[in-house]
Amino acid sequence: MFATQPHSSALAFARRRTQRGFTLIELMITVAVVGILAAIALPAYSNYIIRGHLVTLTNDLQATRAKMEQHFQDNRTYITSTTAPAPCTATVLSYTKPTPYTLSCSNITATTFTATATGTGVIAGFVYTLTQADVKTSTLSTAWGGSTASCWIMRQGDTC
Repeated sequence: MFATQPHSSALAFARRRTQRGFTLIELMITVAVVGILAAIALPAYSNYIIRGHLVTLTNDLQATRAKMEQHFQDNRTYITSTTAPAPCTATVLSYTKPTPYTLSCSNITATTFTATATGTGVIAGFVYTLTQADVKTSTLSTAWGGSTASCWIMRQGDTC
């Protein structure tokens, strides 16, 4: 006979029951997944940044050694003079971009020198040295074990 029409309050109730947004359990699962990814990705990214800075630092040390060798070839000494200043002197030079470190030279004689790059900022605690005889040493930050090696360690966990 008469078709029954749903009551207007029943329609309003049905509309209210439709889901809009996320449930609490869905949000909790998302937060847990993001937390796990961050726990894995953040240390890996930090090591990636440190390794990039260490490459720049060691490249600069090699370039300093090459300039000192050129100075030695021209002057037959590593010692600086007023007419021929050496590229590496006892003066500490600080660099901030792109890699934060200080470069200093010691043990400068007519036939020897030692160039030392000491990391600052992100690479604080890392110290790399290079001599005229191409002897390399590295002291790592405590985050990478704090050890000293007779080579340049470029990755966490590496050995000579």
